[in-house]
Amino acid sequence: MNKDLTEGKPSSVLWRFCLPLFGSIIFQQLYNIADSWVSGKFIGEGALAAVGNSYEITLIFIAFAFGCNMGCSVVVSQLFGAKDYRQVKTAVSTAMLLTGAVCLVLMTAGLVGSRRLLALLNTPPNAMADSALYLDIYILGLPFMFFYNVATGTFAALGDSRTPFVFLALSSTANIGMDILFVTAFGMGVAGVAWATFICQGISCALAMIVVLRRMQALTAGRGKAPLFSAVLLKKIIIIAVPSTLQQSFISVGNLVIQGVINGFGTGVMAGYSAGVKLNNLVITSFTTLANGISNYTAQNIGAGKRERVRQGLRSGLKMVWLLCVPFCLLYFFAGEALVRFFMDDPTEQALRTGIVFLCILSPFYFVVSAKLAADGVLRGAGMMRQFMTATFTDLILRVMLAILLSRTALKSTGIWCAWPIGWVIATGMSLLFYRKAFVSFPGNTVPCRERVE
Repeated sequence: MNKDLTEGKPSSVLWRFCLPLFGSIIFQQLYNIADSWVSGKFIGEGALAAVGNSYEITLIFIAFAFGCNMGCSVVVSQLFGAKDYRQVKTAVSTAMLLTGAVCLVLMTAGLVGSRRLLALLNTPPNAMADSALYLDIYILGLPFMFFYNVATGTFAALGDSRTPFVFLALSSTANIGMDILFVTAFGMGVAGVAWATFICQGISCALAMIVVLRRMQALTAGRGKAPLFSAVLLKKIIIIAVPSTLQQSFISVGNLVIQGVINGFGTGVMAGYSAGVKLNNLVITSFTTLANGISNYTAQNIGAGKRERVRQGLRSGLKMVWLLCVPFCLLYFFAGEALVRFFMDDPTEQALRTGIVFLCILSPFYFVVSAKLAADGVLRGAGMMRQFMTATFTDLILRVMLAILLSRTALKSTGIWCAWPIGWVIATGMSLLFYRKAFVSFPGNTVPCRERVE
């Protein structure tokens, strides 16, 4: 069901909209967690290391899918807020065409260069074959992931956060069952884990696309035929999509550099980090998804000319993400060992210690990074991509440089984990400063025209 986010009490509207988004991302993360869990429990520590190693490369593809999602979502949100429904349909079809072209290029590059990337990561010889196999199958499923992301971006732009939640709940649950079936019953190893994800993502994508097409037909019924492509809307989508993609891509590249540093400490540290980073990504991705909801809320209200609601929305968003921080911080800090053991049947002491230390260092700072991501949601929804990129790249550059430097000290691998909180603290201050300058410091609360997606 489509939902107008420009009417009603901002806190209530945002909570009702974002809670299903949070549920969706929990199920989305079950894909990756299930892969790691089944690999570590039913295949072995080497398989867990291989899946975790490949995962850092898959984040590059996810970055591009995320950019297509946000480009479509923000532009469609503004058009929907302005009640320009024919343009909404054209924006969605234009985003689909852009997505198809981007996906084709990435599939070609991925299939040709995946092993070179794995070699650049210093992938140990005993993990190379499984890493490459998992990655190749993942790349074959990229069209499913890309078009599903554009579909969910469209749902979010229309104020519908429940439909993607239903799709993900069903497909993620099925993915866990298929992972176990393919590995234990069919003995397919890492390939079974990858094919299970491929099949489940394909089904989710097909269902989501069918519903989106029906929504577009209903939205424009009686309003005349909408063009399938618009160069003007393509430019608007790219203005949002490129910085969003660059943000995620550079983060992924940075993670690849860090993964290369981690790989130099052996498979024990690799396995422990793989378990820890999956748990950490569950939290960060949850914050990011809620921030995406704040972006949709901001974009709809800016499209409707109701900028005064943006400040109220951020205050409500901060309460929401900080409430989410409490259980995760307590769980990761005090129950880290049990969580890391969940991914490995018989972990080595080094792998177990690595995962526990990683979670203990990062979890107290979730309150900080969640504030950054919420403020980033407003900046992105308002089209303030320059400020958004500045804060994001500052975080990334600091984390990569400090990870390399601190890993060479007496801290060794622990020094790598210390880089995260430092980058988060500085970048959060920058994001909040940019937000305050645009929405708080000036009585009119107007976003500079050059920053708008118009």
